[in-house]
Amino acid sequence: MQFQITTDFINTIEQLIANKDGNALRELLKEYHFADVAELLEELNSDEATYLIKLLESEITSEVLMELDEDLRERILENLTPAEIAQELEELDTDDAADIIAELDDDIQQKVIDKIKDEEHAADIVELLNYDEDTAGALMAKELVQVKETWTVAGCVREMRRQAENVTRVHSIYVTDKEGKLTGRLSLKDLLTAGEKTKISEVFIPKVDYVTVHTDNDEVARIMQKYDLDAIPVVNESGVLVGRITIDDVVDYIKEEAEKDYQLAAGISQDVDTEDSILTLTRARLPWLFLGLLGGVGAAAIMGGFEDVLNNHAILLLFTPLIAAMAGNVGVQSSAIIVQGLANDDVKGSIGKRLIKEMLLAMLNGAALSIVLFFFIWGWKGTIDYGLSISVSLFVVIIVAGIIGTFIPLFLHKRGIDPAIATGPFITTSNDIFGILIYLWIAKLILGI
Repeated sequence: MQFQITTDFINTIEQLIANKDGNALRELLKEYHFADVAELLEELNSDEATYLIKLLESEITSEVLMELDEDLRERILENLTPAEIAQELEELDTDDAADIIAELDDDIQQKVIDKIKDEEHAADIVELLNYDEDTAGALMAKELVQVKETWTVAGCVREMRRQAENVTRVHSIYVTDKEGKLTGRLSLKDLLTAGEKTKISEVFIPKVDYVTVHTDNDEVARIMQKYDLDAIPVVNESGVLVGRITIDDVVDYIKEEAEKDYQLAAGISQDVDTEDSILTLTRARLPWLFLGLLGGVGAAAIMGGFEDVLNNHAILLLFTPLIAAMAGNVGVQSSAIIVQGLANDDVKGSIGKRLIKEMLLAMLNGAALSIVLFFFIWGWKGTIDYGLSISVSLFVVIIVAGIIGTFIPLFLHKRGIDPAIATGPFITTSNDIFGILIYLWIAKLILGI
């Protein structure tokens, strides 16, 4: 059934909730996908959403919770008891359950874990919580299908049936030795065509891509993208198979990182959304706005040092915004390309080679733009001196801005700092200041002032 949220539909839901008509609500929503139910909950207040979470089956609502906006999910969880939260988590894979528990306060986390009836499930969740959040160990799920290389095909099929009961989606069948170390993977086709008494060691594929529990999530995403994998196994320091990461987990991670980088590039220093409080949004935006203010003050101070030049040559003042804008634009373009390359692991070679390439590119772009600007000023003012001084200044400013825009993200990356910071106000402000300084200094030099 195609789900469409209308005002009438929401009003109906709210009326049924107000009347506590649970049977009617269950009947109305039973045919809808959990993603549709999550979309509906986003339109209700937290109390109404909590009522539906408590009303519907945990098999549905556990998946609904994973689809919700983090803020709404947090408000709903605050209205649930540890036992109710545990009931929801028992229906989820360990990676999703660990993600939800990680959002709870420390004093609530242990209470929820204690209420999970499946002790093995609880232990797996605790294991995942102990890994650093940006590593494969925290991203993986414990649910998977693994077989021993010493088993026969018949025994393997029986064991796979038992294991598959706890796995939502079987992406791959992993083969381990008697110590649990990953040795390969098993093709379903080979399994179905082999004789019942055939040993798994005779039909499994020994080549398998894998990551360790300490592999960085960015590296996990890169490997899965490079080899077009739907899932990848995770091993510990001893090579023992401990979990697997599926493509949907990686897509969610990439989306979250992209949102963070986009906000960082826009000058927002915290992970926020439109529903956050004014104070939270202010704290996220103010630091970079303050940096922009300092940059503006710095540019004003530089112009103040050339006050006599600007007073006697007003045309230079007219082109100051153009120089500042071009410096900022070129810097952002250069840094954006480098940041994208770093994210995709496409940036190869030394920093020096990259800077030389960017300088040559900036020279080509700068020459084209400067020639156009020269003839514009010459035709407008009829003077070669001003046209030459301003166009040469633009040429040099573009080269310097390109070098700065390239060097800063590479430098930050080498220092372990997110280079996305270099595509925002940081690079724009620094290039504005350098651009104004270079512009006025070269103009003064060429005009002989």
